Parts: sequence; C-alpha cells; structure tokens
Amino acid sequence: MSDEMELSKAYEPQEVEKRWYEAWLEQGCFTADPHSEKEGYSIVIPPPNVTGILHLGHVLNNTIQDVLARRARQEGKEVLWLPGTDHAGIATQTKVERQIRDEEGTTRRDLGREAFLERVWNWKEKHGGIIIKQLKRLGCSCDWSRERFTMDEDYSEWVSHVFSELFKQGLIYRGKRMVNWCPVSLTALSDEEVIMKAQRSKLFYMKYEVVDAPGEFIEIATTRPETLMGDVAVAVNPKDERWGKYVGRTVRRPFPEAEIPVIADEHVDPEFGTGALKITPAHDKADFEIGVRNNLEIIDTLHPDGTMNLPDMPEFDGLDRFVARRKAAAKLEEMGLLLKVEEYENNVGYSERADVPIEPRISMQWFLKYPAVDEAKAAVADGDISYRPERWAKTYAHWLENIQDWCISRQLWWGHRIPVWYRAEQVAQLKDAESLTLADMESGQIHVGEEAPSEGEWVRDDDVLDTWFSSWLWPFATMTKLGEESPELKKFYPTNDLVTGPDIIFFWVARMVMAGFHFKGELPFRNVFFTSIIRDIKGRKMSKSLGNSPDPIDLMDKYGADGLRFGLLRTAPVGSDVRFDESLVEEGRNFANKLYNACRLRLMAGGTVAQSLPEVSKLRPYHLDVLQKCDRMAENLTLAYSEYRFNELGSLLYEFLWSEFCDRFLEAVKKDLRADDGSESKAVTLAVFDQIMQRYLQALHPFMPHLTEELSSRMGYVDKGVFLMNEILPGEPLLADVPDRVSRAEVVYEVAGRLRNLKAEYQLATRKDVRFVVKNAVDWLAEEADVLALLVGAEKVEIDQDFVVNKGTPTAVTNAGEFVLPLDGLIDVDAEKNRLSKEISKVEKEVEKSLKKLQNPKFVENAKPEVVAVEKDRHATWLEKLKQLRELHAALDAE
Repeated sequence: MSDEMELSKAYEPQEVEKRWYEAWLEQGCFTADPHSEKEGYSIVIPPPNVTGILHLGHVLNNTIQDVLARRARQEGKEVLWLPGTDHAGIATQTKVERQIRDEEGTTRRDLGREAFLERVWNWKEKHGGIIIKQLKRLGCSCDWSRERFTMDEDYSEWVSHVFSELFKQGLIYRGKRMVNWCPVSLTALSDEEVIMKAQRSKLFYMKYEVVDAPGEFIEIATTRPETLMGDVAVAVNPKDERWGKYVGRTVRRPFPEAEIPVIADEHVDPEFGTGALKITPAHDKADFEIGVRNNLEIIDTLHPDGTMNLPDMPEFDGLDRFVARRKAAAKLEEMGLLLKVEEYENNVGYSERADVPIEPRISMQWFLKYPAVDEAKAAVADGDISYRPERWAKTYAHWLENIQDWCISRQLWWGHRIPVWYRAEQVAQLKDAESLTLADMESGQIHVGEEAPSEGEWVRDDDVLDTWFSSWLWPFATMTKLGEESPELKKFYPTNDLVTGPDIIFFWVARMVMAGFHFKGELPFRNVFFTSIIRDIKGRKMSKSLGNSPDPIDLMDKYGADGLRFGLLRTAPVGSDVRFDESLVEEGRNFANKLYNACRLRLMAGGTVAQSLPEVSKLRPYHLDVLQKCDRMAENLTLAYSEYRFNELGSLLYEFLWSEFCDRFLEAVKKDLRADDGSESKAVTLAVFDQIMQRYLQALHPFMPHLTEELSSRMGYVDKGVFLMNEILPGEPLLADVPDRVSRAEVVYEVAGRLRNLKAEYQLATRKDVRFVVKNAVDWLAEEADVLALLVGAEKVEIDQDFVVNKGTPTAVTNAGEFVLPLDGLIDVDAEKNRLSKEISKVEKEVEKSLKKLQNPKFVENAKPEVVAVEKDRHATWLEKLKQLRELHAALDAE
C-alpha cells in the first residue's frame, strides 16, 4: 500500500478535523445549487443570538441538523442548510450599553441614537461572528455563502414591508394597554418573554378606615404594600356578605391620605386574603380591568426603572420598589394599620433576559392581531406539519386557542425601527393619542412605510420591533429579496425540517407557521423536531453559577468535535431530557479510536482494496453473519431516520462496530488477517472487511464527518479528489440471498461465550493451553473448531465422541454439542478447593445476614417496600452464588 494509505499509531482529531473542514469549504461542498435537477431538501438554522457563544444546547441542536443535512446529501438530494444570526435586540443593546458604561462612563442617551447604533454595529462586526466560527469548528455543513443576519438590508426591507401590510390590513394598531415592563431593559415584553417563578413572598394584612364610621375598618391583604399610594378604590365581590354593606361608601387611604370608594366587582376572589382587594389600576392587570369597568382614575407611582414616582412624598420618591415595600409596611405599622404579615407562596413574573421581576405597566405600545390562526391550527391538527415528540402539538394547540394580541413594540434603539411617521407639526399630539389605527393613516395624520413622504416634515416613531417580529419571517425572508421570487425560494421552500427547542414553540415556531400561511400561502416547514433540555448528571439545569455547564470548545479540544457529536447524540432520547456527563464525550472519543484502530489493522494486513465481494460459496459463516448484520443495520438506520430517533441511530452504529464487527468478526478472522498475502482465506476476509467498512463509514458519516472522511480517503475507499460526504448511499444490500450456514456463526459466538465463562469459573481465563473436548457435536462443528478455539482462547477444540468424561469434570451443554473442560495439569485441585471453601464461607455469612434481616418483623414492617424488595433481591443473589460455588467445589471433589 502507498504511504497515503498508512495511519499513524494514534488518532489526532484536531488536525484531521481542521484539514477536512477547510477542504469541504474550499471545494464548495456545502453550497446549494437552486438550479439542480435533484430533489430539494432544506433546513433553516434557528438563528443564534449575535451575542452568543456555543453551549451544549447549540451542540445538540446543530449536530442534529447537520446529521439530517448530510444524510439528505447521501440520498442524492440538493441540500440547503441556511445559516444566520439574530440581532437579539435586548441582549445586544444591554451588552453594548454595559460596555460603554464600564469603559467610558457614559450612557446611550449621552451618545445619542445615531452614535450609539454605530457603536452597536462596530461591536457586532468585532464580536458577532464568534458563534459562527464555533459552529464551523463543530463541523456544521451550512451553506455559509448564504449566511443571513436579521438586520441585513434585504431582510430589513421584508420586516418593514410586513409591518406595513399588516397595518394596512387592520391587524396592527397602537394603543395604551397594560403590558409587561422590564425595569432593567426599560422596554415592554410579550407574555412569552415573562418567566413565572415560584417565590416565597409575604402577605401583608392591613386595614382601611371607613370614612363615615370612625373606628370601623375594612381589612385588606396584599403582597405589594408599596403600591398603596396608587390605590383608587377597594373592591369586594357583590356576593360576599362580609363586605356588601360597605359598597358605595368610602374608606381612607393611609398615605398620601385620600378618600377612595368601595366598589363591587364579581371578579374579586372572596377566598383570597380577606376578600377585599385594594385597586391600583396602574400596577396590576386585573386591577386595570376592574378600573376600566368602573371608570376609575389611574395613578402611576413608579418610574420606568422601578423606582418610586412620588414627588409629593419625598420619603418614598426615588426609592427602589422593594425598599419602598419594606418602608410602606413599616409606616403602616407605625400608624397601627398593619395587622399581620404571613409567609406566602406565589408566582412572580420575571423578565426572561434581565432576570428581574417585571412590572405591569400602562404604556403606549404597538399590537398585532395574529393572522392565519385557523390555518396554523389546522396545519398541525391535520398532520400537514408533524411534531416530534407529538405531545408538543397539544401545547401548540392550547396556546393558539388562548392567543392574545402580540405587543410588538420595544423601547430600544437596536432593532428594526417601526416604519411609522408622524407629521412634525402634530407629533406631540399623535404620540400621546389614545390609539392609532388604519383610519389615521388614511386621513393623512400618519404615514406607514420605510421612507417618509417627500412632502412636509415627518418624525419617525422611536420604538423598534420585537426581535421575534423579524425572526417569524426567517424561512422565506432569508431566501429571497422583497418583490422577487428567487430560485432558492422556488427550490427550497417550504423547508423540510425544523430543529429547535420547545421553549420557543410560541416565540418562534407558531408565529412562523402563521407568517408562512399569511404571506406565502403555505406552511413554512413539514417536520418539527424539538430537542431535549440538557441537564447535568444530577438533573439540574446547566448554569454558570452552578459551574456545571462545560464549554463545548474545551470538550472539542480534549475529545475532538466528532467525539462530542457522537457522545452527545447517543444520549439524546426523543422527548426526554439529556443528563450530561463528560464520560459520554469520552466514550465518543474512545469509539473514534476503536474505528481508527480497526482500519489501521486492515491497512497493516496489506493488499489492495477489494472492489466487490467474492462468490457467496467462498464466504464462511462469520463473513455471512457480519454482512447480514450490516444490511440489517442499514435497514434499521433508515427506519430510525424516518422517525427522528437520533439516539437509536447512534446506538445502532455503536453496537454494530463495537460488538458485531470488532468483538466478534475481527476476532473470528484474526488468523486470516495474519496469513500470507497469497492466502485465499485472507483475500476473502479482506474483501469482506473492505465492503463492510466502506458502507459503515458512509453510514457513520453524518455523525462523525471528519473521521469518516479521513478514513475513507486513507483507506482508498473513495477516489482521490472525491469526498465521502458526496457519495450516494448504496441501493442494494451486500447479501441478496443469505445461505442457511450463516446461523452457524451465531451459535459459535454463543458457545464461545459459554466456554470463556467456564474457564473463568476455574480461574483459567488467561490460560491459552486449555483444551475442550466435544461430544455429540453438530455435523458442521469440525469446520469451525479452529475459529471456536481462537474465540475461546483455547489450544484446541477436539471432537471426540468416545471421550470418557470423569465425574465432576466441568461441562457445558450447548446447541453445538457437549463441551468438556479436562482440568488435568491445569489447576492445583487442593488449592482450588481451599479457595472455593473460603469463598463459600464468606457467601454463607452474607446469606445468613440477609436472612436474619428479612426474618426481623421490625425491618419488614417498618422499612419502605422498595428497601425490603432490594434486600430480597440481594438474598436471592447470594443464594444463587452459593449454589454455583458448591457445585464447583463438588466437581473438584469428584476429581
């Protein structure tokens, strides 16, 4: 063989992976041809945040996408895996604001909008491509020539166009509404951007004096005494007999002192607290609705940053909301109005990005009435879009049944600026208007579009659009410019698969379905695979604070990208969380080494690459067995791919190579590999090796692309200049017809296992000078006796029907015959009997100890049932062990 077909002793993944990835890029292997006559296959990447770096969730998600893309290429399809990044409005702006504050001691408002956005773009150009480089390191076969960014000019045109169209269709409007407000990011959030967290709070019981009955009070319970300065009423349920007599009267708000009415509203829960509810319309969604129904005043006591807005109360003005909570409680206590404080468990909404409690806040915002809701429901319900695992379809349907208008505006500077313009002379009036709708545009008061009208002076809206408003257009806006029907769109849309996390089923998946139907008249993808959540070995979520979130780059440096990919996917069951342990990645690396060494063994055997299999008549059972199992593996892989069972794919590939090919086949043909080059048996075995390994490397390629490309090239399985990743999967099995004698191999492997155990029982596992004698052998055993001896590690396997078996001689009855292990000269019988006697004594003590425990009524009656069950299993195990030892001892007695 040539030098090119030699392998070094150790596999060095870093050098191999770098070399092959560069080669794929240089030759344009990932670039999709929209004019190809091949069947199209496409995936759009869930665009990671431009601020992001690779974490294990990205590794799992993108490896699955890469597996699907590479498999599709092997099936002869034209593949577009379209990559890109998301501008991540809140996350990116927060990061840059923090940088200029720390490094320059200034704020974005000091810089001004234009200068600040210039800083963000500079930051994006410098740091925004980190995760893309890391995805390349992982081996992702994306079409990088088509990389997109949600703030690209072409993409931004789509975003503005979609806003304009929806506004003209009457689906977008502006109005004052109660929204979720982040006091850190200083912007509104959609309901989906609020994470509910269980909190140990406090419930404060206070009393408000009835104005016309001094000394008489209504008791109220609240978790937020700091908002009482904005109380405008006390509400009770009209059916609540305790408080009904007070409806229509007034109570005295303690501070700032004011008389506020007692009103009746059936939405008040008589079971919560005292049944009387203080109403603060500016700071609670339920209170706001009660206030609207009862025409109550709205008093906003908070600044946007969560500090108190109470200029008439200097002692509270400017305090942090949580500091104000403690101060308000203390003041109530001083006034004799605080009755008690109880511990209370409740759910508090947190900003997903800033991880601080949100504030319900009345704010002027833009809203969207979702389009194509019925079509989106039907697409999944009717099976046009398949969800895996299927249970997520119910979650999706439930959300669509309870959908609310989407707050699409954000009080940020980084993002797609809302394409609405106000006449300069009326800008103040229009910005404060209670609502803006299509009628305002038709009257000429506002203009909707990317550019202002040429006549007159216009001022653009300050807000930007929610980041998800741009990403819901991702499947089609990435493939074509506005106003064009590109060949990419024609060839690759709708896309085939979407791989994403269930945590963004509302943020992204459902919205993309609606956008696809509304703007393109069809669904955006056909299959959605929801990946698992990766947890640590203890089941905890990965987090920096816990120190349980390993850096994937470190893992790739240590084990190789292929080792990480394979190790992670083998443990990613459909629908279940993944418990990550670094040993899994180590197993992936070890598996790579196993494959590498198997191929190295083949190269050391010499000879040229076999282009075809020998005649079936020349194949021994071990050849037939491994060929049949390779065909069966290919069939099972096809089925597992069709059902998106990625961990099963990994297990099939692992078990075939490790168990069937290496542990069984290579051991059975070891003598063939060592034979002279002219040997026919060697030629046959090498041909079988080559035919199987070519197919196996192809099957493994989507999981471990770099290693398989390296081995295929170095082994001579692909022509020079040809890439394995572009080779089409074979259409025919290796064995069209399987002779009956294939079953012999399975029998031999099973018998070999029994005989190895028999050797081990007598401490002979490492001895090679043992012999086995077979009585009542099957007629074909003589042909396979040499292989059986090799597999067992025996000097020979001798068939002798007349062999006289002494009483007590170790024997194993199998499907191939009765195998006898003569012990003459192999062991010191007295020493072995002594060893077994000591072992029997130890086990008898364990049996007695376990039995006493099980006969103790206190243990059986008081211990947990599972503990008792474990002890019973333990007792049974010791009894079985004792039985085996006594039989071995008895056999030696017979000697």
